[in-house]
Amino acid sequence: MILQSLHELADREGLVEDADYEWKPVTWLIHLDEKGKFLNFVGTQYTPPEEGKKKPKPVSKKFAVPRCGGRTSGDFAFFLVDKADYVLGLDPEGKRPVEKRQARAQLFRDEVRACYAATKSPAVGAVLQFLEERIASLDGFTLPEDCTPSDLFGFIVRPQRETLITDEDAVRKYWEARRGADAGNQGMCLVLGEEAPLAELFPGIKRVPGGTTSGTGLVSFNASAFCSYGWKNNENAPISRKAAEACGTALNRLLDPACPDPRDPDTTLPLRHYRLGGDSVVAFWERGEGSTEPVNQFAGMLDADPSQVHQLYHSVWTGITPDVPDTAYFYALTISGAQGRAMIRDWLDLPLKKAMAAIARHFADIEVVRNTPPAKKNEHPPSFSLRALLNGLAVNGKSDDVPPPLAASMLHSVFSGDLYPLSAYQRAIGRYRSEIGNDEWLDLNRRDARVALIKGVLNRNYGKELKRSMDRNIDDPGYLLGRLMAVIERTQQVALGDVNASVIDRFFAGASATPRAVFTRLLKNMRHHVSKARDDEKSRGSALWLDREADDILSRLGPQKPGYGKVNTGLPLHLNLEQQGLFIIGYHHERHWLWQKKEDREE
Repeated sequence: MILQSLHELADREGLVEDADYEWKPVTWLIHLDEKGKFLNFVGTQYTPPEEGKKKPKPVSKKFAVPRCGGRTSGDFAFFLVDKADYVLGLDPEGKRPVEKRQARAQLFRDEVRACYAATKSPAVGAVLQFLEERIASLDGFTLPEDCTPSDLFGFIVRPQRETLITDEDAVRKYWEARRGADAGNQGMCLVLGEEAPLAELFPGIKRVPGGTTSGTGLVSFNASAFCSYGWKNNENAPISRKAAEACGTALNRLLDPACPDPRDPDTTLPLRHYRLGGDSVVAFWERGEGSTEPVNQFAGMLDADPSQVHQLYHSVWTGITPDVPDTAYFYALTISGAQGRAMIRDWLDLPLKKAMAAIARHFADIEVVRNTPPAKKNEHPPSFSLRALLNGLAVNGKSDDVPPPLAASMLHSVFSGDLYPLSAYQRAIGRYRSEIGNDEWLDLNRRDARVALIKGVLNRNYGKELKRSMDRNIDDPGYLLGRLMAVIERTQQVALGDVNASVIDRFFAGASATPRAVFTRLLKNMRHHVSKARDDEKSRGSALWLDREADDILSRLGPQKPGYGKVNTGLPLHLNLEQQGLFIIGYHHERHWLWQKKEDREE
């Protein structure tokens, strides 16, 4: 199903209308005259427009060049477009031996010579003349200063139009015939369901995190243990060359941040991937007629672009979702690279309307008040992005530390509406406790994101009905104790001002796990803080109000029994995992309530 969906995408977007050519970035154009005389190098790099906060890096212009597959081992020259050591016999870093470079340059010249012998193209003849006369000696010939070993070189011969010689009709026909002669054995293609020449190897997929720079196979058998019955390469999973190239091209398009539109090369296709962490990426696309705007909004949801996420987010309350045909489907493929092959982490295949409804529900589940002030006096985005949620699960917000399976499970839950992974819930609680004392803006924002995730898990997985802000009708001990913790914190601040180590820094972790052992001491200290604050005319009113708030919370935890002194036996000995999450939610809600202005509370 995955390969069939990728094949359908390739057909719909016209990615393989010319199956013998593929889009590649060609950094340098070698300009020659019609006699093969070298004129100059022309660079194609440009800086794309800025999007977001990151400064864009220069990129090379992409051209449709002959499809030659990938290099695995040994020397192999591409046809008419290749790197400097093959095209010119030169190494930009000067590390490769002369004999190696000369051998590679000879392989490239042999390809050009064979094409000229078959086509008699004047342009190909000019390239061959240049290679044989100038490159044979390399006297005084130097590469551009900013050339790198991975840069590709192509040829333009004047006075022709400013197009690569690979675009010539004669060259195209030659390459088509050449590839047809190299077709593999006939067999039943598992994607197309018909007899066709089979691909020996699946095309390499670029930009797979953790994969190789030359490309990672989505379908591969790279060890003898994967082969049986005498089969080799991809004979265990027979796919026609046509289908394999279409699927590979589609997946490369999805992972490309600026893939040119084959039907309009001056424009780029919409972005269709999202980096989940250090070695995982999700590619998503749609099937069916109609606008692609809903899928564009998924990208906004992942990165919290308010302009894109607005419609989906507010559909929770308005009940109006973007108009999508019932036949439209949504696909999401999460992959990582490992040991020379691609690893599929997750696969989603569901109606687009169902995916949109699941995301709307996700926004409702994680909606929570913010205790973090907006950055630079801007408004908060309507909800937390998936990136923010994942960053909240990592030490100091380093999303690369989030395990790829966990990131994939979170994405699956968001799009499908399934239960959230409990491992995310546990990590959110653990990170909240560990970083409770950090007070930088990013720390505060990650703390709010953890609360949002904890609330989402409690609502969806545990059947709670937690609201966006404080709910005084909740009598669960975990929630009440979290509220009490916020009251104790506020009382200390009213009495003593800012201190080096507050009760939150010292006791939050213990109070959320074994409350009776911790709160007995905290309540005694609170009485002292209330007494001290009441002696100051400025803080007397706040102290009395906080004291009544604490008494109201304690009264719901159960009465004291005779013989236990000051120990409130309504305090539980310990809180289970569900109640620990409620403790954090209660603390967050009460803290927001206490730190509000009086007018906001009254409103």
